[in-house]
Amino acid sequence: MGENKPANKAVLNWVHEVESLTKPENIFWCDGSKEENDYLLGEACRQGVLIKLNQEKRPGCYLHRSNPNDVARVEQFTLICTPTEEEAGPTNHWADPAETYSKLHGMLKGAMRGRTMFVVPYIMGPVESPLAKVGYEITDSLYVVLSMRVMTRMGARASEKLGEKPDAEFNRGVHSLLDVNPERRWICHFPQDNAIISVGSGYGGNVLLSKKCLALRIASYLAQKQGWLAEHMLILGVESPKGEKHYVAAAFPSACGKTNFAMLIPPKHYDGWKITTIGDDIAWMQIGADGRLYAVNPENGYFGVVPGTSYKSNPNAMRSIERDTIFTNVALTDDGDVWWEGKDGEAPQHAIDWRGNDWTPASKEKAAHPNSRFATPMQNNPVLDPHVDDAAGVPISAIIFGGRRSDTMPLVFRAFDWQHGVYIGAVMASETTAAATGAVGKVRRDPMAMLPFCGYNIGDYFRHWLKIGKRLTNPPLIFHVNWFRKDAEGHYLWPGFGDNMRVLKWIIDRCEGRSGAQKTAVGCIPRPEDLDLEDLEGVSPEQLDKLLAVDPAEWEKELAGEKEFFASLAPNVPEELLGQMQQLEERLRR
Repeated sequence: MGENKPANKAVLNWVHEVESLTKPENIFWCDGSKEENDYLLGEACRQGVLIKLNQEKRPGCYLHRSNPNDVARVEQFTLICTPTEEEAGPTNHWADPAETYSKLHGMLKGAMRGRTMFVVPYIMGPVESPLAKVGYEITDSLYVVLSMRVMTRMGARASEKLGEKPDAEFNRGVHSLLDVNPERRWICHFPQDNAIISVGSGYGGNVLLSKKCLALRIASYLAQKQGWLAEHMLILGVESPKGEKHYVAAAFPSACGKTNFAMLIPPKHYDGWKITTIGDDIAWMQIGADGRLYAVNPENGYFGVVPGTSYKSNPNAMRSIERDTIFTNVALTDDGDVWWEGKDGEAPQHAIDWRGNDWTPASKEKAAHPNSRFATPMQNNPVLDPHVDDAAGVPISAIIFGGRRSDTMPLVFRAFDWQHGVYIGAVMASETTAAATGAVGKVRRDPMAMLPFCGYNIGDYFRHWLKIGKRLTNPPLIFHVNWFRKDAEGHYLWPGFGDNMRVLKWIIDRCEGRSGAQKTAVGCIPRPEDLDLEDLEGVSPEQLDKLLAVDPAEWEKELAGEKEFFASLAPNVPEELLGQMQQLEERLRR
């Protein structure tokens, strides 16, 4: 164990450079084997990095507590280091590459003294996929190594795929906990070098460098150069009782029900319908020979938000986390199980909360942090799609954008065409949640749910989407959904969860030219009779009218917000999208 050195000289030289800088006590080359994992789990428990849970209740499951100052992504300390500020664009925090390397190398100097330096080789994407990317993460965190084995195709096969070519493309990721000081916490991306350096954090979103860092920020930059798309999207399969199969990709900002939608269980009267999961968070998409968009999930596991997850809200996620799962920042019960707000059943009478303190139902603090997480292998998912490892990917029939909006946005509408769809994605907004640090409940523009993850100028990103559309001879239809509209009293108008299948069926039927709709100023919206509402409880005809309504006063305010957002990006917004905004304004006037 720990001797799995690759044959690639470029990797060896780079690892030697990092070793010379950080001065670790020893180096551990990971091979991804079960024996290695068992050994490292034992070490993590011995060092207090993990707590072993009750193995009868949760076989192969462990609990990790991050530092209370380190519980979410830190967008203000997440930097895009391109040669010019213009390349990073107005939505990213930019820093000069040479200065940033110098600053980070200063922080990393001797940072691993007395620690083990782990070298983690991994592949993102199905191993034989033309989109597959090899990465190496160097880290001094056992939690990172163990989580990377869950979240990526980690191990010796990555080194084999890379081969010995000195110019082979691979991502260089360096992570050190340092002293987990928020003032020395930086997550820095160097797109031109295909490199990432993360220091001062132990939270998954900042330190599992395969995830948002490579699979979105760096990959979006590579995708623009190489002519594909790297997107913050789930991918699900829908199969009818007749065996007709479609795949859908959907972009929702964090905590808008992505994992729930990816693992949706249809209502009872949809007997014979099947929903399967390709991925719950990230999609890499390329244009196939037939002019369609094909998607792969680059990941190998799910890193989901735990609070609110239950057998009622997401039975498949609950089954997935019954075993071989690493929980972060949830509560520990007296019988060695885990608990969080929104879990099925009664709250425990006593638990140890996410900070390690005693907790009872009378406590003022939450037992689990609102952004507490599970990392679980995708193989645990009972509805994993059989084509999840297909090298070519799966053909996408529809792209869905959506956010958490208590008003304005109808339950569902379809874009008129690709360009209009790109506009809908570019101006989409959501009310903020705990996954991003900052105010909760504020409407924030989040283009394509990529605002925190686009690794280059957002205007060029929009242009790239428009270019992809021109190359697609058989493009997916584009839709917008909103499960979160409320009435005047603040109650949700739509039950959500499994009943979202009713909207999904309308979307699939639109792709096949089967279902009806009415054309409105904002897009094509189903009439009540176009939706399958059989056995739908708790939604009156009046509520349905509100769900599908386009309120001119609300849309005037929405348009003002969209204009303000585009003005903040000036002069980066493509003319085509400014034209779409003008057309929307004219349609609303009419």
